[in-house]
Amino acid sequence: MRFARCFLAPLVTTALMGATAALADGPVCAPVSKVPLERHLRQLSLDLLGRPPTYEEYKAAQAKGEVTVEDVRALMQKEEFYSRIRAYHRALLWSNVSSSVNNNGNSRLSGAGSATDAYSLRGNSSRQLRGANGQGCDSFIPQDSCNSPRQDPHAEPTAAKTCYDTRGVPLPVSWDYDTTYYRCDRLDQNPTDATITSCELAVSKGRIPAKYLYFCDMRRQSNGTLLPHLCLPDPTKTNAAALSEEVLATDGSGRVVGFKHPNPTSSTPLTRLDRCSLELGERKDNRGFPINGAYQPQNGCIQREGYVTRPAPFWSTTGAEVRVCAIEAQTRVSNPWTMESCTTTRFNNDRSCGCGDRMERCEVADNTVNVHRLRVDAINAEPELIADSVVRRDEPYFNILTTPRSFLNGPLSELYRSPQQGLGVLSISPPADATALPVVPFAETATWKEYVRESEHSGVLTTPSFLYRFPTQRARVNQFYAAFLCKSFAPPDNARQPAAEDACNRENNLAKRCGCNYCHATIEPTGAHWGRYAERGALFLDPSHFPRFDPKCRDCALSGNTTCNNECGQYVMQAYDGDGASSLGMLKTYLYRTADEEQNIEGGPQLLVQRMMQTGELERCTVRRVWQEFLGRPMSAEEKRLYLEPLAEDFARDGHRFKALIERLVMTDAYRRID
Repeated sequence: MRFARCFLAPLVTTALMGATAALADGPVCAPVSKVPLERHLRQLSLDLLGRPPTYEEYKAAQAKGEVTVEDVRALMQKEEFYSRIRAYHRALLWSNVSSSVNNNGNSRLSGAGSATDAYSLRGNSSRQLRGANGQGCDSFIPQDSCNSPRQDPHAEPTAAKTCYDTRGVPLPVSWDYDTTYYRCDRLDQNPTDATITSCELAVSKGRIPAKYLYFCDMRRQSNGTLLPHLCLPDPTKTNAAALSEEVLATDGSGRVVGFKHPNPTSSTPLTRLDRCSLELGERKDNRGFPINGAYQPQNGCIQREGYVTRPAPFWSTTGAEVRVCAIEAQTRVSNPWTMESCTTTRFNNDRSCGCGDRMERCEVADNTVNVHRLRVDAINAEPELIADSVVRRDEPYFNILTTPRSFLNGPLSELYRSPQQGLGVLSISPPADATALPVVPFAETATWKEYVRESEHSGVLTTPSFLYRFPTQRARVNQFYAAFLCKSFAPPDNARQPAAEDACNRENNLAKRCGCNYCHATIEPTGAHWGRYAERGALFLDPSHFPRFDPKCRDCALSGNTTCNNECGQYVMQAYDGDGASSLGMLKTYLYRTADEEQNIEGGPQLLVQRMMQTGELERCTVRRVWQEFLGRPMSAEEKRLYLEPLAEDFARDGHRFKALIERLVMTDAYRRID
């Protein structure tokens, strides 16, 4: 239906909006001009499709002599329109979690998986695994046949090396001295002697005294060759300068096997460095006894394991086998000695754990694929695709807030179907059982498949994008009110703070604290609708695993064990007031809740949307937002009086169809007027 051409209130309200009331006075303003046909078409095309009309579209409109409702509907069937809709919802929902997901890189692999550069963890994890940051394994020695070749035969055991311990954990196959402590000088230089290619030759030719043979290090060069270096404690390093006293071997060989501080005190940070070897140290318990299998590298040494060949990792686009450092290639779920878990963030500091099946606990970020970025891109796109599907199918618009339907591509399919992916980076509950999730290879980032999430899900409001972008219950409420109710939280102009000594200032429940309660009396009970979703993540707190009350957590809290072996992070473990004392062992989200608010927790965001649908505020806010999107400015007070309620009522009568609302809006005088 086309709107009238003048801005007369009776005509607008009766003939065009179907309302019965009319203004008693005359015209609101003088008659206005409409944009010419060509400009109207250009305006529509830019707003609906994001591009100017084609020559053929101009000619067709000129031949018809007007732009009709049918023309508008035809524009809204084009794929460019749906791209425009996705962009609109991207801005509305702030669907960009790039800065909301912290990735410290501790599970990121370096290397190319090639014959000379095996995949390995070389970030902070490398210090715990090999002795120093930035270190990979020995890409030239296979772990399964670690006796050939040997890097330092002059200092290694004459007997066969042990490649694995008795429970299959890979052991070092070569070492280098750590230049954080040592100064290492090439022995074939100053003066140059290209014949010095081994430590034995360096001794026989007098380049170094025989007593320093164990501190002669065959170090690999960038071209892959090994050259001898003499490594001694660096006098310019504060951590090693005082280690001036040589420690001789007890076998009578006269060889130096270590350097120690001549006069250490109880505050001396480093008292001794021993020669590097293939022997690992072990972490000690609180009594000072070593813990079997709790391996740690020797101080001052970089101890490298060898490589193995493994099937293609989950991110592979070729399916080809790759070389992986033997530590990272492991697939255990626990340390075989200590039984500590390998399925938590500690995996990358435990020599016995590895990256799991298909390298699922780890990721890469190289020139061919960036796993983390692709995951984040997919998380960002999910709510836009939910909105796109609702508009495309001409469903009631507010289905975007309640539908269990969603979409996934390769990165999300892999992430949701494997609980080991994103370990330590993403905290996301699978939205459905793995058997109900479409199987899409990771590399298929442009392939999106539809599926149905579990019943607790509610449109865009429970997507990882929304939950991560707005990480607390209060932030989620604030965004819902701003985006879908066009409201913000602010105290009234006449708000007054109580006196500083007023006990009300010490109230921990913000819904009751004086001054705070102006906003939080609404924010807190409304935020309860997200009470079953963990804050600062997208983890659903399933009642079967996270009951309202856990007696184990209460008992830990009463005994002073506030961590309870990291099993009670979602529970009240400390008391700051009487309510807290009576709530120890209770899921945090239930603290300070009334019976009505507990119903909000169980009803979830779906219940909130159902309640808001009874108020008319969702319709009015959507009209205001679409108005601003297509007219480039907010509604004026007069436009609200003339258009807001009629458009909102028509929106509801049209079954809340988003395209019908846009259609009505772009045919109004306000849209077609020359300002």
